[in-house]
Amino acid sequence: MARRVYVRVVVEYDEAGGVHPLRIAWEDGRAFRVERVLDVRRAAATKAGGQGMRYTCRICGKETYLFEDDGRWFVEAKSR
Repeated sequence: MARRVYVRVVVEYDEAGGVHPLRIAWEDGRAFRVERVLDVRRAAATKAGGQGMRYTCRICGKETYLFEDDGRWFVEAKSR
């Protein structure tokens, strides 16, 4: 089972109110640039539970789901 890992996210807002994540900061302080946002949709976090806006992003060359739920951002990570 995966767990939710809440992360800090730097976002940019466009003139239409769209949200564009630019960088995320992991819980240990490491920061990663969002290379590209591939898709945005309302979806469930099937591995960690819950739902929100799911941003399919390319980070470090890999496809990653980044979720925004009521102003808080999280990713799904493997349980320890």
